[in-house]
Amino acid sequence: MKYIYIINGRADKAAQYQDFFQQLKENPHLHEVYTTLGEGDATRYVRLYCDLHPEEEVCFVACGGNGIINGVASGLVGYAYANFELQNSNDGVQNSEFKIQNYASNKTMAILYFGGTTNDIIINFPGRDFRSVKDMLNGTVTPTDIIQVNDSYCLNVCNIGFNSKVASRANELVAKGKSAHQAYTRGVINAILTSRFNRIKVTVDGKRIARGPMVLCTFANGRRVGGEFNCAPNAKVDDGLMDVCYFRVMSLLRFLTLISLYRSGRHIGSRAGRNKVLYRQAREVVISSKDLIDIYIDGEQLPGSQFHLKILPGALPLRLPKKS
Repeated sequence: MKYIYIINGRADKAAQYQDFFQQLKENPHLHEVYTTLGEGDATRYVRLYCDLHPEEEVCFVACGGNGIINGVASGLVGYAYANFELQNSNDGVQNSEFKIQNYASNKTMAILYFGGTTNDIIINFPGRDFRSVKDMLNGTVTPTDIIQVNDSYCLNVCNIGFNSKVASRANELVAKGKSAHQAYTRGVINAILTSRFNRIKVTVDGKRIARGPMVLCTFANGRRVGGEFNCAPNAKVDDGLMDVCYFRVMSLLRFLTLISLYRSGRHIGSRAGRNKVLYRQAREVVISSKDLIDIYIDGEQLPGSQFHLKILPGALPLRLPKKS
């Protein structure tokens, strides 16, 4: 087994990888380190490597936060899914039950939390040390769900409406040196003033979830977003479903109450959210708008007016660190 560690090439991230390189020295094994060259490079690199080395047994290790993790996962699943569709096309048979990772069974992914601003996906796997190279090397592979969003992929959470405005402002502030906590708090304040009435249609498994303007909607594989908001406390990354949480338009006072509950994960089924917070589990979702909107996929912005979301059960072979 060869391990390829993919790290963020931004100059301001270099100091955060010191412990990582020390651990590589202390745990000798077959490996190489790839440093990304810019936005989207992790996805391109993984796809190209898989294309050029189809028979090689490799674990791609995403070392960083949400951006690097999404990039590596998108590259690996995108490669496997392309092979899955090609094989089905050649056979003339559409077998939706076939596990996509079977078309890349010798390629896996792992996560090490070094250098990232936030890393929300790891809270779904308690009792594991995602900063330990040794534990990762002694870990086991588990099939994990992923959400396909048009031609992109989401491992953790997608947002539209209020949440996407929060993410947009937070990303701007993080780029200016603010902490993730400060950035998301200020992002929330900004969105309260500018993004509480959104005319976006959301259809869940063929049925429109609600009519009229909405505040926000999250589509979750994992439980947490933005480092501290427990948007989908009941979500599981291996149940073959995405959790959809939809906020109808409401008074500012009621919304401020719900934001506090939303942060702690107590908004679903709450008294404050009665008739205003709608929760569904789904396999497919269609989002449409007459205007250009943004959907945020694991914190990354994707503009458009129509998005098709589909859960891909067990599509990502994820190597988890040995449980403590």
